[in-house]
Amino acid sequence: MPVYSDQIGRKIFINQAPQRIVSLVPSQTELLFHLGLGDRVVGITKFCVHPETWFRIKRRVGGTKTVHLEIVDSLEPDLIIANKEENTKEQIEQLQEKYPVWVSDIYRLEDSLDMIERIGEITGTISQAAGIKKAIENDFRTLNPIKHRPSVVYMIWKEPYMVAGGDTFIHDMLTRCGFYNVFAERRRYPEISVENLQLACPQFVFLSSEPYPFGQKHIDELQGHLPSSNIVLVDGEMFSWYGTRLRNAKKYFEDLIDRLAPSIQ
Repeated sequence: MPVYSDQIGRKIFINQAPQRIVSLVPSQTELLFHLGLGDRVVGITKFCVHPETWFRIKRRVGGTKTVHLEIVDSLEPDLIIANKEENTKEQIEQLQEKYPVWVSDIYRLEDSLDMIERIGEITGTISQAAGIKKAIENDFRTLNPIKHRPSVVYMIWKEPYMVAGGDTFIHDMLTRCGFYNVFAERRRYPEISVENLQLACPQFVFLSSEPYPFGQKHIDELQGHLPSSNIVLVDGEMFSWYGTRLRNAKKYFEDLIDRLAPSIQ
Protein backbone atom coordinates (compact mmCIF):
# COMPACT_ATOMS: atom_id res chain seq x y z
CA MET A 1 0.00 0.00 0.00
CA PRO A 2 1.48 3.41 -0.99
CA VAL A 3 2.53 5.59 1.95
CA TYR A 4 2.67 9.40 1.80
CA SER A 5 3.92 11.90 4.38
CA ASP A 6 2.09 15.12 5.13
CA GLN A 7 3.68 18.33 6.40
CA ILE A 8 3.10 17.62 10.07
CA GLY A 9 4.99 14.34 9.86
CA ARG A 10 2.09 11.91 9.65
CA LYS A 11 1.95 8.90 7.33
CA ILE A 12 -1.04 8.64 4.99
CA PHE A 13 -1.95 5.23 3.57
CA ILE A 14 -3.94 5.15 0.32
CA ASN A 15 -4.71 2.06 -1.77
CA GLN A 16 -4.95 3.84 -5.12
CA ALA A 17 -5.05 7.32 -6.66
CA PRO A 18 -7.87 9.12 -4.82
CA GLN A 19 -11.09 9.58 -6.78
CA ARG A 20 -13.25 11.36 -4.18
CA ILE A 21 -11.33 14.27 -2.68
CA VAL A 22 -12.63 16.79 -0.15
CA SER A 23 -10.62 20.00 0.24
CA LEU A 24 -10.94 22.03 3.43
CA VAL A 25 -8.54 24.82 2.40
CA PRO A 26 -9.39 27.52 -0.18
CA SER A 27 -5.89 28.00 -1.60
CA GLN A 28 -5.39 24.24 -1.90
CA THR A 29 -8.79 23.83 -3.57
CA GLU A 30 -7.60 26.19 -6.29
CA LEU A 31 -4.43 24.13 -6.61
CA LEU A 32 -6.46 20.96 -7.13
CA PHE A 33 -8.31 22.69 -9.96
CA HIS A 34 -5.06 23.64 -11.69
CA LEU A 35 -3.77 20.10 -11.23
CA GLY A 36 -6.66 19.06 -13.48
CA LEU A 37 -8.51 16.98 -10.92
CA GLY A 38 -11.98 18.05 -12.10
CA ASP A 39 -14.62 15.52 -11.09
CA ARG A 40 -12.30 13.90 -8.55
CA VAL A 41 -12.92 16.78 -6.12
CA VAL A 42 -16.35 16.19 -4.58
CA GLY A 43 -16.39 18.63 -1.66
CA ILE A 44 -15.07 22.09 -0.77
CA THR A 45 -15.69 24.75 1.89
CA LYS A 46 -17.87 27.83 1.59
CA PHE A 47 -14.69 29.90 1.48
CA CYS A 48 -13.28 28.06 -1.55
CA VAL A 49 -14.28 30.85 -3.95
CA HIS A 50 -11.71 29.99 -6.65
CA PRO A 51 -12.38 28.74 -9.21
CA GLU A 52 -15.83 30.28 -9.44
CA THR A 53 -17.16 27.32 -11.40
CA TRP A 54 -16.32 24.96 -8.54
CA PHE A 55 -17.74 27.37 -5.98
CA ARG A 56 -21.07 27.22 -7.82
CA ILE A 57 -21.28 23.48 -8.47
CA LYS A 58 -19.25 21.60 -5.84
CA ARG A 59 -20.86 20.36 -2.62
CA ARG A 60 -19.94 22.65 0.28
CA VAL A 61 -19.06 21.00 3.56
CA GLY A 62 -19.21 24.11 5.76
CA GLY A 63 -16.48 26.54 6.74
CA THR A 64 -12.79 25.88 7.29
CA LYS A 65 -13.31 25.82 11.06
CA THR A 66 -16.91 24.60 11.01
CA VAL A 67 -16.84 21.49 8.83
CA HIS A 68 -20.16 19.63 8.78
CA LEU A 69 -18.96 16.10 9.38
CA GLU A 70 -22.23 14.54 8.28
CA ILE A 71 -21.88 16.16 4.84
CA VAL A 72 -18.32 14.85 4.56
CA ASP A 73 -19.61 11.38 5.45
CA SER A 74 -22.24 11.60 2.71
CA LEU A 75 -19.50 12.30 0.14
CA GLU A 76 -17.55 9.15 1.10
CA PRO A 77 -14.11 10.71 0.45
CA ASP A 78 -11.01 8.64 -0.12
CA LEU A 79 -8.79 11.67 0.63
CA ILE A 80 -9.28 14.86 2.64
CA ILE A 81 -6.82 17.74 2.24
CA ALA A 82 -6.55 20.06 5.24
CA ASN A 83 -4.25 22.61 6.88
CA LYS A 84 -2.91 22.76 10.42
CA GLU A 85 -3.79 26.43 10.92
CA GLU A 86 -6.91 26.90 8.83
CA ASN A 87 -8.78 23.85 10.16
CA THR A 88 -9.40 22.88 13.78
CA LYS A 89 -7.39 20.13 15.44
CA GLU A 90 -10.52 18.58 16.90
CA GLN A 91 -12.31 18.21 13.58
CA ILE A 92 -9.22 16.94 11.79
CA GLU A 93 -8.78 14.27 14.45
CA GLN A 94 -12.42 13.23 14.05
CA LEU A 95 -12.03 12.96 10.30
CA GLN A 96 -8.79 10.99 10.65
CA GLU A 97 -10.69 8.25 12.43
CA LYS A 98 -12.55 7.49 9.20
CA TYR A 99 -10.58 8.84 6.25
CA PRO A 100 -7.04 9.54 5.00
CA VAL A 101 -6.38 13.19 5.87
CA TRP A 102 -3.34 14.96 4.41
CA VAL A 103 -2.43 18.09 6.42
CA SER A 104 -0.28 20.98 5.19
CA ASP A 105 1.68 23.33 7.45
CA ILE A 106 2.77 26.52 5.68
CA TYR A 107 5.05 29.25 7.01
CA ARG A 108 7.26 30.18 4.05
CA LEU A 109 7.28 30.01 0.27
CA GLU A 110 9.41 26.86 0.45
CA ASP A 111 6.67 25.15 2.48
CA SER A 112 4.15 26.06 -0.20
CA LEU A 113 6.32 24.64 -2.97
CA ASP A 114 6.81 21.46 -0.96
CA MET A 115 3.04 21.21 -0.43
CA ILE A 116 2.38 21.56 -4.17
CA GLU A 117 4.86 18.79 -4.93
CA ARG A 118 3.50 16.42 -2.28
CA ILE A 119 -0.13 16.94 -3.28
CA GLY A 120 0.95 16.20 -6.86
CA GLU A 121 2.38 12.90 -5.63
CA ILE A 122 -0.61 11.82 -3.57
CA THR A 123 -3.11 12.73 -6.32
CA GLY A 124 -1.09 11.25 -9.20
CA THR A 125 -0.50 14.62 -10.88
CA ILE A 126 3.27 14.83 -10.44
CA SER A 127 4.09 16.45 -13.79
CA GLN A 128 1.40 19.13 -13.44
CA ALA A 129 2.58 19.93 -9.91
CA ALA A 130 6.19 20.16 -11.07
CA GLY A 131 5.23 22.69 -13.75
CA ILE A 132 3.32 24.85 -11.26
CA LYS A 133 6.16 24.68 -8.74
CA LYS A 134 8.76 25.70 -11.33
CA ALA A 135 6.69 28.66 -12.55
CA ILE A 136 6.28 30.00 -9.01
CA GLU A 137 9.97 29.49 -8.23
CA ASN A 138 10.95 31.40 -11.36
CA ASP A 139 8.60 34.26 -10.53
CA PHE A 140 9.93 34.76 -7.03
CA ARG A 141 13.52 34.36 -8.19
CA THR A 142 13.06 37.44 -10.38
CA LEU A 143 11.02 39.52 -7.92
CA ASN A 144 12.88 42.74 -7.11
CA PRO A 145 12.33 43.72 -3.46
CA ILE A 146 12.33 47.26 -2.15
CA LYS A 147 15.86 48.12 -1.11
CA HIS A 148 15.05 50.55 1.72
CA ARG A 149 12.95 48.09 3.76
CA PRO A 150 10.11 50.44 4.73
CA SER A 151 8.32 49.46 7.93
CA VAL A 152 4.85 47.95 7.67
CA VAL A 153 2.03 46.57 9.79
CA TYR A 154 -0.18 43.98 8.08
CA MET A 155 -3.64 43.96 9.66
CA ILE A 156 -6.00 41.01 9.28
CA TRP A 157 -8.79 41.75 11.77
CA LYS A 158 -10.70 44.44 13.62
CA GLU A 159 -12.32 44.35 17.08
CA PRO A 160 -9.82 43.43 18.23
CA TYR A 161 -7.15 44.58 15.83
CA MET A 162 -4.96 41.65 14.83
CA VAL A 163 -1.79 41.66 12.76
CA ALA A 164 0.52 39.17 11.05
CA GLY A 165 3.47 38.18 13.23
CA GLY A 166 6.87 36.91 12.19
CA ASP A 167 6.09 33.20 11.91
CA THR A 168 3.43 33.51 9.21
CA PHE A 169 3.28 33.07 5.45
CA ILE A 170 2.17 36.70 5.20
CA HIS A 171 5.39 37.77 6.92
CA ASP A 172 7.42 35.79 4.41
CA MET A 173 5.65 37.51 1.52
CA LEU A 174 6.22 40.94 3.08
CA THR A 175 9.91 40.16 3.54
CA ARG A 176 10.31 38.96 -0.03
CA CYS A 177 8.81 42.25 -1.20
CA GLY A 178 11.36 44.15 0.88
CA PHE A 179 9.13 45.35 3.72
CA TYR A 180 10.09 45.29 7.40
CA ASN A 181 7.32 43.85 9.56
CA VAL A 182 7.37 45.88 12.77
CA PHE A 183 5.61 43.06 14.65
CA ALA A 184 7.99 40.35 13.41
CA GLU A 185 8.98 39.47 16.98
CA ARG A 186 5.44 38.44 17.82
CA ARG A 187 3.99 35.03 17.01
CA ARG A 188 1.14 34.13 14.68
CA TYR A 189 -1.63 36.78 14.71
CA PRO A 190 -1.37 38.82 17.90
CA GLU A 191 -3.95 41.29 19.13
CA ILE A 192 -2.72 44.88 19.22
CA SER A 193 -4.07 48.21 20.40
CA VAL A 194 -4.11 51.61 18.74
CA GLU A 195 -1.40 52.58 21.23
CA ASN A 196 0.76 49.68 19.97
CA LEU A 197 0.36 51.00 16.45
CA GLN A 198 1.23 54.53 17.46
CA LEU A 199 4.37 53.36 19.27
CA ALA A 200 5.41 51.28 16.25
CA CYS A 201 4.88 54.30 13.97
CA PRO A 202 4.99 52.25 10.74
CA GLN A 203 5.56 53.92 7.41
CA PHE A 204 2.82 51.72 5.92
CA VAL A 205 -0.24 49.99 7.32
CA PHE A 206 -1.66 47.30 5.05
CA LEU A 207 -5.34 46.53 5.56
CA SER A 208 -6.04 43.10 4.10
CA SER A 209 -9.15 42.31 2.09
CA GLU A 210 -9.50 39.08 4.09
CA PRO A 211 -10.37 37.56 6.46
CA TYR A 212 -11.74 40.91 7.66
CA PRO A 213 -13.19 43.05 4.83
CA PHE A 214 -11.37 46.30 5.49
CA GLY A 215 -12.50 49.28 3.44
CA GLN A 216 -12.12 53.03 3.03
CA LYS A 217 -13.94 53.81 6.28
CA HIS A 218 -11.29 51.86 8.17
CA ILE A 219 -8.52 53.80 6.45
CA ASP A 220 -10.21 57.03 7.53
CA GLU A 221 -10.63 55.76 11.08
CA LEU A 222 -7.00 54.67 11.46
CA GLN A 223 -5.58 57.71 9.70
CA GLY A 224 -6.78 59.85 12.58
CA HIS A 225 -4.66 57.79 14.97
CA LEU A 226 -1.70 57.42 12.60
CA PRO A 227 -1.39 60.71 10.69
CA SER A 228 2.15 59.99 9.47
CA SER A 229 1.45 56.44 8.21
CA ASN A 230 0.42 55.54 4.67
CA ILE A 231 -2.63 53.29 5.07
CA VAL A 232 -3.30 51.03 2.09
CA LEU A 233 -5.89 48.39 1.18
CA VAL A 234 -4.19 45.24 -0.14
CA ASP A 235 -5.37 41.99 -1.70
CA GLY A 236 -5.22 39.41 1.08
CA GLU A 237 -5.27 36.51 -1.35
CA MET A 238 -1.92 37.59 -2.79
CA PHE A 239 -0.29 37.66 0.63
CA SER A 240 -1.89 34.60 2.21
CA TRP A 241 -3.03 32.09 -0.44
CA TYR A 242 -0.21 29.58 -0.83
CA GLY A 243 -1.42 27.56 -3.81
CA THR A 244 -1.52 28.43 -7.49
CA ARG A 245 -2.66 31.98 -6.71
CA LEU A 246 1.07 32.55 -6.15
CA ARG A 247 1.41 32.58 -9.94
CA ASN A 248 -0.34 35.98 -9.85
CA ALA A 249 1.62 37.28 -6.88
CA LYS A 250 4.75 38.60 -8.59
CA LYS A 251 2.87 41.01 -10.84
CA TYR A 252 0.64 42.12 -7.97
CA PHE A 253 3.63 42.74 -5.69
CA GLU A 254 5.53 44.62 -8.39
CA ASP A 255 2.50 46.79 -9.15
CA LEU A 256 2.01 47.46 -5.42
CA ILE A 257 5.67 48.43 -4.99
CA ASP A 258 5.46 50.77 -7.98
CA ARG A 259 2.29 52.35 -6.61
CA LEU A 260 3.86 52.91 -3.20
CA ALA A 261 7.23 54.06 -4.55
CA PRO A 262 6.52 57.80 -4.21
CA SER A 263 5.79 57.30 -0.49
CA ILE A 264 8.85 55.14 0.23
CA GLN A 265 11.63 57.04 1.94
